[in-house]
Amino acid sequence: MDAPMSSAAAEKSPPADVEGRVEAEAETSKSVDQKIPKRLSQIEVDAQRIRSSVERLTTSSIDGLEGLSSELKELQEFLKSEVGRVQGEIESAMAGIKIIIETIAPWKSASASSAPQRGVRPFRAGPAANVEAAQSRR
Repeated sequence: MDAPMSSAAAEKSPPADVEGRVEAEAETSKSVDQKIPKRLSQIEVDAQRIRSSVERLTTSSIDGLEGLSSELKELQEFLKSEVGRVQGEIESAMAGIKIIIETIAPWKSASASSAPQRGVRPFRAGPAANVEAAQSRR
């Protein structure tokens, strides 16, 4: 009798095994279905984290660029004022040079007119004339 029972048990086992497989597949599909939303939600969380990081970085970059832009504008204004100041100093120096040239010009023309002409020997009097005369006789 043990044999018929074991055959009966054997006949009942395959359906139980099939049912176990079906249950295992159902659990697997449930876990896959649960993992897919978890994966999607993880992807969404990662995407949101990346978006916020990019937003934070671009905001700080934009703020930095705006700061640099304002500094450049201030520097441009400073340079414009310095150019004006230096041009004023150059004009003042040129005016001073013109005054010096106008002051020296009469002296230059006076010294040019009093200079001896070429070929004409100036007449010397006094002891130097005697020395020159003595040297020319030798």
